[in-house]
Amino acid sequence: MSREEKKVILASSLGTVFEWYDFYLYGALAAIIGAQFFSQYPEATRNVFALLAFAAGFLVRPFGALVFGRLGDLVGRKYTFLITILIMGLSTFLVGCLPSYESIGFIAPVALIALRMAQGLALGGEYGGAAIYVAEHAPPGRRGFFTSWIQTTATLGLLLSLIVIMFTQIYVNANFAEVTTAAGAKITPFAAWGWRIPFLVSIVLLGVSVWIRLQMQESPAFQKMKEEGSLSKAPLTEAFGQWRNARIALLALFGLVAGQAVVWYTGQFYALFFLQNILKVDTFTANVMVAWSLVLGTGGFIVFGALSDRIGRKPIILAGCLIAAVTYFPLFKLLTATANPALHAAQVNTQVTIIADPAECSFQFNPTGTAKFTSSCDIAKALLARSSVNATTVNASGGTVAKVRIGDKEFTANDPNFARDVGAALTAAGYPGASNPTIARIPIDPKAGLANFAGMFDIFSAQKLTIIGILTILVIYVTMVYGPIAAALVEFFPTRIRYSGLSLPYHIGNGWFGGLLPATSFAMVAQTGDIYFGLWYPIVVALMTFVIGLMFVPETYKRDIFKQ
Repeated sequence: MSREEKKVILASSLGTVFEWYDFYLYGALAAIIGAQFFSQYPEATRNVFALLAFAAGFLVRPFGALVFGRLGDLVGRKYTFLITILIMGLSTFLVGCLPSYESIGFIAPVALIALRMAQGLALGGEYGGAAIYVAEHAPPGRRGFFTSWIQTTATLGLLLSLIVIMFTQIYVNANFAEVTTAAGAKITPFAAWGWRIPFLVSIVLLGVSVWIRLQMQESPAFQKMKEEGSLSKAPLTEAFGQWRNARIALLALFGLVAGQAVVWYTGQFYALFFLQNILKVDTFTANVMVAWSLVLGTGGFIVFGALSDRIGRKPIILAGCLIAAVTYFPLFKLLTATANPALHAAQVNTQVTIIADPAECSFQFNPTGTAKFTSSCDIAKALLARSSVNATTVNASGGTVAKVRIGDKEFTANDPNFARDVGAALTAAGYPGASNPTIARIPIDPKAGLANFAGMFDIFSAQKLTIIGILTILVIYVTMVYGPIAAALVEFFPTRIRYSGLSLPYHIGNGWFGGLLPATSFAMVAQTGDIYFGLWYPIVVALMTFVIGLMFVPETYKRDIFKQ
């Protein structure tokens, strides 16, 4: 690899790591941000609006793909993804500067949502530009290896955001006093103002990224097309208005990207959600476990990207989808038995039944947190789902108020003490509380400050190493499907519409199929009373991609992308 080639990869990868870092910051700090910008509402409502603002970033990604994809095919790769990183970086920095609701009133939440949408739009244009720029610089036969470095960026961005947040939170809370809010409540200094630091730090990363990208030249494929006068005058119309190209976009979405997206989100996001919200592992411990799995597994992006140059993109991506679909159930059940053995035993030994009118039972799909589920059946199912209880549902006659039966005791959902009484009965039946000593835990002392980071290496027990091993397997699945995907998508589309054609299916797949995975899976868990039932969502989508990809998607790794 020449010095210039290394510079191309560094410029593209560093900027994309930074963009993902920015994007993940908000997700990790959504609850704190909700308290700052939606403080005029009760806690439950403010969290709804915080989640809405987070969801906005996912929902607008395909629109960013259209806007910046068209721009990239009209004016060039270099300047387009220079614009996207400026928008992303400045939006992130401004979130850190934005006054709270208490300071400027309703302007604060409006500005926050506008900045989140700007972040999502920029991210919709960034990935396509970075992947194409690297691929069009790569020598023949090495596109998979070169673009695999771009594929590491989402994982590294997540890892960087986790580390910065943990460092900042521990340091600020250990060295500064609690803050009293205008309402008289005491909150930690991190929740009061320290959360802004990770956002403000991003300005340094932005400066470095922009400086590096300004040194780069336009991609040779685009430059050649420009000199020949063969640029597309209407790339969106050409990419999606003509069936021969629109068909390629649909095959890319359903035969490659949709499966890749759900495997990626399951391995990195749903696994973290499952540890924290289902298995009741504390935040610090769960983040450390996931961080180690990312460190151990990230090299797989490079391995599978390089391997795809030898045997093709399609076999590796589809094999990753199939293996993940076949093994998710045993892996997540092993994760439960290892991380929270008391919960696993309670699920096996305790019979819990919901008796309810089926007409009252909703499918609790709530990606933005705005829907309300108030029937007695919904209340009962939501409570058991949050308590990680495996339950069966028995249909009752119309109008029956839902009941929960635990052993020989029954509890009616409209009872004012329903949640308290059910919780006590579950504890008596063996369901563990969050403080149960058998749950995987890395103890920390808030007063010890950054000394707590020695806990990052408190992993050498059979329980913790097994958890890290399971999570690393899930990350390896991610690297199989994600490592070769950039090269495959670049090779799918001709140069004149490559930016537009690649970006839209990628961001529909990852922004919608993948981004909605946690909400969809939790709704499925609540509906069925089975903590593993949510896995059927990624399994079905991954199998769909396997079948469509096997039957209809062509192999592309030997294509000459300069002649398309």
